[in-house]
Amino acid sequence: MPKKPKKAERRRSTVERKSKETRIRVELDLDGTGRSEIDTGIPFFDHMLTALAKHGLLDLEIEAEGDLEVDPHHTVEDVGLCLGRAVLEAAGEREGIERYGEAAMPFDEALIRCALDLGGRPYLVFGVELTPGRIGDFDAELAEVFFQAFATEARMNLHLVKERGTNRHHIVEGCFKATARALARALERNPRRKGGVASTKGMLD
Repeated sequence: MPKKPKKAERRRSTVERKSKETRIRVELDLDGTGRSEIDTGIPFFDHMLTALAKHGLLDLEIEAEGDLEVDPHHTVEDVGLCLGRAVLEAAGEREGIERYGEAAMPFDEALIRCALDLGGRPYLVFGVELTPGRIGDFDAELAEVFFQAFATEARMNLHLVKERGTNRHHIVEGCFKATARALARALERNPRRKGGVASTKGMLD
């Protein structure tokens, strides 16, 4: 009888970070169903991370304590760093994955496009103009802070571009959802690659 194909191992990781400003714990399963438990102390940010998990089919748990009485900046940035590191560690050698992903996300008047590469070269292009202000208790400018930290630690080349949009909530949520969809595509395993990596060099940086 022919042998059954070997079941691929689930791609999981746990990352913790402790400093005088924040204490973060992230548990991630790249082969999840979109389940999440998020508590950063910043409700709108929790909502965005929940959307990232749901649309990226990530099982994600995040516990964060930070000096919110000073500014949410430290918490948002450090969560981005930990989540990016968790993606990098869970993806391992990135054998068999598509590596590239793209998505366009409409949200009423807003349209956000995302393209990303998990090839190991971190870079963020944030072509998303936002009017200054808050979305609940979340400063709109912190969206770029999060994506810079996320792309850096995931060693991801991430491009986010606003095609149109005026509502800060719609624009920022579009960024998170578009990134989630693009990331899910980039992380998909393609059996035709037969365990190799999507690079003519035979390796990813």
